[in-house]
Order: sequence, then C-alpha cells, then structure tokens
Amino acid sequence: MLVLTRRRGQAICIGEHIRVLVTRIGDGQVRLGIETPQGVSVLREELLDSVRKANRAARETVPDNFTHWLQVHRPALDHPSPEEAP
Repeated sequence: MLVLTRRRGQAICIGEHIRVLVTRIGDGQVRLGIETPQGVSVLREELLDSVRKANRAARETVPDNFTHWLQVHRPALDHPSPEEAP
C-alpha cells in the first residue's frame, strides 16, 4: 500500500485518467473530489461491500417457478420464429 500525505487543494493521480483532490480537512474527516473517465464507477467501500452481498444473494436465489418457466419457454428460446430472429 502506498501512503501519501496531501494538504487541502493538493491531488494525486492514478494512471493518466484518475485524479483525487483533497477538498477539505476537518472534524476528523477528509473530503475528496475524484475525477474519472465516464463509465468508471467510484463507490465508498461499504457501499461496494453491500452491492457485492446483494449480487451474491441474487445469484444464489432462484425463483420457485423459474425451472418451470424455463421448461415451458426453452424451446422458443432455442429456436426463435423467423419474425423474432435478429
């Protein structure tokens, strides 16, 4: 882990496209401004953890009627009619 000391108004760059700016320091907190290219998401660690847990739970949960739905609709999914073909 790289540990840096920065003052308010100073920044660090990660690669060529990510910039992290210290905008405020006080009350036991540091406020950061983060500039990233469009499409790069930035999440607080605790939010990322909750998203990961929700995704894991969603993958492990299969609706009771999904197996039946798949059996009924699978032939149509495997062989779409000419009107539905891309």
